[in-house]
Amino acid sequence: MTRIVYVNGEYAPENQARISVFDRGFLFADGVYEVTPVINGKLVDFGPHMERLERSLKELRMAWPCTLEELTRVHEEIIVRNALKEGIIYMQVTRGVADRMFNFPKETQSSLVVFPQVMTLVDTANARTGVKVVTTPDIRWLRRDIKTVMLLAPVLGKQEAVEKGANEAWMIEDGHVTEGTSSNAYIIKDNVVITRPLSNRILAGCTRRALFRLAKEHNVKIEERTFTPEEAYAADEAFLTSASQFVMPIVEIDGRRVGGGQPGPITRKLREIFLQEAQA
Repeated sequence: MTRIVYVNGEYAPENQARISVFDRGFLFADGVYEVTPVINGKLVDFGPHMERLERSLKELRMAWPCTLEELTRVHEEIIVRNALKEGIIYMQVTRGVADRMFNFPKETQSSLVVFPQVMTLVDTANARTGVKVVTTPDIRWLRRDIKTVMLLAPVLGKQEAVEKGANEAWMIEDGHVTEGTSSNAYIIKDNVVITRPLSNRILAGCTRRALFRLAKEHNVKIEERTFTPEEAYAADEAFLTSASQFVMPIVEIDGRRVGGGQPGPITRKLREIFLQEAQA
């Protein structure tokens, strides 16, 4: 089945959708994006994703391509036109189309692309068995708090993970874990969840935000501080969070088994309560 996508005001089959070769997202990675999960045909955590989009646009001095109400309708229409029950919706905003020059063009209209991906989010084999992680140097720029489409460093990290038989790479800077290539990173020691505090060095994950609230409601303690790979190797449990994986247990880091090599009880609990709310 051919997907229906949205490009700058028009819905079209994916093989007919087009963007300009002069789009600044293509030329400069001058754009931002969001990924919203869909469960049972409904958007999950859409509000926080749009709040983060607004912040990213503001930080890059980029204009909204349409109103929030219009963007919401586009997401809902993409779900309907594709009969999407479970998966994600990817959206991307760029500074628009202009001759190639580094400075901001004047009076350009921001470009908007939205498309769906069918994915199994809830009942996944990885959630039952846990995933493997490797570590890799963090070679990114210093505004990782902006969700830009400039993802070459994460691409290289993810490819390194795949080539080593792992699912994700945790990036290391100054001897400490920053985050995964497409996820936030956590360890658990003595019943305390440990994760890096928010700053310009990591992305403020929407799943992370929801997890903090749910953990507080269920008396799970979270400590915000940096941690080293060595602490991760010795952790009782480890997990990652992202829009497409929710709370995903980690059972191996750099070839070392974590927590006996199986998903731990606190991680399983956090995933369960997250899914309960998401499905509701």
